[in-house]
Amino acid sequence: MSIIPVERQISLDYRATSGPMSTTFKRCVGAGRANEGLRADWQRHLAHTKQVCGFEYIRMHGLLCDDMGVYSEDSHGKPVYNWQYIDELYDFLASIHVRPFVEIGFMPAALASGPETIFWWKGNVTPPKDYQKWGDLVAALVQHWADRYGVAEVGTWYFEVWNEPNLDGFWTGGKDEYFNLYATTAHAVKRISADFRVGGPATAGNAWVPELIDYCASTDTPLDFITTHTYGVDVGFLDEFGNRGTVLSRNPDAVNRDVRCVRSEIETSALPALELHYTEWSASYTPSDPFHDSYINASYILDKLKNTAEYADSMSYWTFTDIFEEAGPRMTPFHGGFGILNLQGIEKPAFRAYQFLNRLGALKLECGDERALAARDEREGVQVLFWDFTNNQPEDVNNQSYYITDIKPSMKSSVDLRIANLDPGRYLLSVYRVGYRINDPFADYFDLGSPSQLTREQVAFIQNRNNGSPVQTETIDIQIGQVLARTYIVRDNDVYLISASRV
Repeated sequence: MSIIPVERQISLDYRATSGPMSTTFKRCVGAGRANEGLRADWQRHLAHTKQVCGFEYIRMHGLLCDDMGVYSEDSHGKPVYNWQYIDELYDFLASIHVRPFVEIGFMPAALASGPETIFWWKGNVTPPKDYQKWGDLVAALVQHWADRYGVAEVGTWYFEVWNEPNLDGFWTGGKDEYFNLYATTAHAVKRISADFRVGGPATAGNAWVPELIDYCASTDTPLDFITTHTYGVDVGFLDEFGNRGTVLSRNPDAVNRDVRCVRSEIETSALPALELHYTEWSASYTPSDPFHDSYINASYILDKLKNTAEYADSMSYWTFTDIFEEAGPRMTPFHGGFGILNLQGIEKPAFRAYQFLNRLGALKLECGDERALAARDEREGVQVLFWDFTNNQPEDVNNQSYYITDIKPSMKSSVDLRIANLDPGRYLLSVYRVGYRINDPFADYFDLGSPSQLTREQVAFIQNRNNGSPVQTETIDIQIGQVLARTYIVRDNDVYLISASRV
C-alpha cells in the first residue's frame, strides 16, 4: 500500500483569534414560491433546516401571484386586498424565527398590463397597468405587516423589488420601465416607514448595479441595499425546464469573481456603503442538474462561501428544498433539484456543508489553509472544517450526463492537523465527514436502481445511512503545553469537520 505524503498542514493556536466568524452563509436561503410555503411538507423541511443550519431569512418568488389571492378589483375597478394566505405563511415563518427577505412580485392578473407569464404556476411578468394602484397595493401590504408584526420587527426585513428584470422571461418592460417600477415600489415602502429597507435590482448575472445606483442617486430614489444573482456556469441565465446541458465552470474563481466585482462597483459608486446581498446563488441555474445532488457539491459550496464572505453581506443559496415547481411538480426523488433537502426531506451533501458551517464557533481562529476554517466557541471547544474541491469533469461532458454516474475519487493527500494552546482538560474529539459514499444519499439511491418513487422503507434506509453522525469519536486528555495532533486522509472533494469539545 502506497503512503500518501503530507501535502497539507493545518497549524492552529487556540489563543490566536482573528475576529468573529462570518455568518453570511446563513443570513438567507431561497425557496421556490410563496404558495408552496403553505404546504405541510415544505414547512417541515424549513423548520428542520432552520434548526440545523440556522438560516435567518428566506426569499421566495410569487408573493403577489394570483395563487396567493392578494389582489382583485370589484365591478367598479376598485382594488380589493386579501392578506389571508400571506398571513398564514408569514405567521409560520415568525413561529420558527425565520424572517422574510421580501421579493415584491409578480404582478396580480387584475393589475397586469399584459398576459405574459412564466413558469407552470403562471407568474405574470408585465408592468402594472396602473402605477398608482401598484404603489397603493405595496403600501397597503407593508402597512398590514407593520400592524400585524410591529414596526420594529418589519424594520429588520428587506424589501427587494421584483426578480431578474434584465431577463425577458421575468420582465417584459425593459430597464427603464423597471426603474419606474423600482421607484414606485421604493417610495410606497417608505410611505409606511422611512426606516424600512428597500433595494434591487435583483438581476441575473450581476447586471444593472451601477445603473440602478446612478438612477437612484440622481433622482433621490431610496436605495438601501443591492441584490443580484450568480451561478457557477459560464453560459446562460434561465433554464425553466432543465433541459439545457449545463456545464460547471472550470474557472476556479467562478462566483467569487462576480461577488468581488459587484462589491467594487458599489464602492466606486455614489453610494459606496450599500449592503450587497446575493439573493440567489448556486453551482447551476437549472432545476434538473444532478450536481446539486452530488457529494461534490458540499466542497463546492464551502469553497465559494469562504471566498465571498469578505465581500457579500449575504449569500442566499437557491434553494433549501426540492419542493420547487417552476416547471411543475417533480416526478422523482433525486432529479437534480436545487434543494439541500430532497422531496422526502433526505439531507443532501449540500445540507451537510451548511450544517458544518453552522457548528463553527463565534470566534475565528487564524488559519493559513485556503480550504479550511477554524473557530472556537463559548464552551471552550474548537472546530476545524477543511475540504478538497477538485473539478474532474471532462470538458466535453455536461452535468446532466456526468453527475448521474458513480464518480469514484482519487486519494488527494493527508492533512496534518495540529492545535496548540488548548486549555488543559478532557475533550471529546468528534470527526464528521462528507464525501464519496459518506453522507452521500445519491449513491444509495443509485444503488437502489434510481427508482422513480421511494417506499417508506427505502427513505428510512437512505436517511439512516446518511444521518450526519460522527464517523469517529474519542475522549482525550490534554495536558499543559500539549499539542493536539491528528492526521486525516483526504480524497477528491472530501469534507471534514473536526470538533474538540470540553467534557
